[in-house]
This record gives sequence, C-alpha cells and structure tokens, in this order.
Amino acid sequence: MTTRWLTPEEQRAWRAYIAATHLVEDALDRQLQQEAGMPHLYYSILANLSETEERRLRMTDLAERLKITRSRLTYAVARLEKDGLVRREECRWDKRGTVAALTDEGMAALERAAPGHVETVRALLFDHLTPQQVGQLEEIFTGVTQALQGDDSQSASTDVPWLRRSSSCS
Repeated sequence: MTTRWLTPEEQRAWRAYIAATHLVEDALDRQLQQEAGMPHLYYSILANLSETEERRLRMTDLAERLKITRSRLTYAVARLEKDGLVRREECRWDKRGTVAALTDEGMAALERAAPGHVETVRALLFDHLTPQQVGQLEEIFTGVTQALQGDDSQSASTDVPWLRRSSSCS
C-alpha cells in the first residue's frame, strides 16, 4: 500500500488545527479550574445534563454526547457525585443502565461557571472569526463528525469512544 502523504497545504491545515485545539482546550481547562475549580470535562458534563429534560441522562447517552469512553465518564461522574454536583440513579426503563442526574447544587455551580466559560470561548475562538467563518467552522466539523461516527448511531463504527468496551456498567 502506498502512503498518501499530506500535501503542503494539508500539512499546514493539520498543524494549525492541532495547535488551535490544544491551545483552546488548555485555556478552557485553566479558566475553569481557576474560576470554578473544575476541569472542562466536568463543566461539559454539567452543561449537557442541564440541557436535558429533568436534568437526567443515561450514562451511555451522556458518553455519546461528550464523545468519551464510558470508563472516563464513570470516573468523572464519580468525582462530581462526591462533590454533590451529580448523583447516579438506576435507570427506570432499563435495569442494566445508570442515569446521571444534575443536582440543584450542580446546577448552581454550572450557573456560576457559565458566564466566565462563555466569555473565554468567545475570546479564544469566536472573536477571531467572521459570521461566515463561524458557519464554515460548523459545516466543516459537522461533516468530520458525521464521517467519523456514521450518520446514524445504529451504523456507527464500534471504534467511537462511547462504544469502546470498559469495565463499567453504564
């Protein structure tokens, strides 16, 4: 098999993407740690739960939304549970599953952290883009996401993070 090397344009785009994603993720983690005492992943868990009906979501569905392994989510939720921000409950409609539920304390922590987080996201990314570029960014990454996970979750590759085997039952 012949290696399909990146063109110089592709190499520049790839390196720019890697640099930007690392810098953005690092800055978000630092901002959230300093202002809210939590890493970006924990904030993302709280935010996703806050957007669901009854502020509850099955752990496997939450892992899918976050694009992380079930074992990584289980570890993070255990920490959030210890801090009183999330609680785990039995899944009422599937006895094999577990539901993560955002507590009132977790909602309050999210509401305190959100303004600084949103301002940081805006300053790091959106303040540097035109409205047209924002649309292009969404189109590009939606296309990449769909290509990597499949257009519907039934046909998705088993190599996506939330479908990888782990030792947790969620």
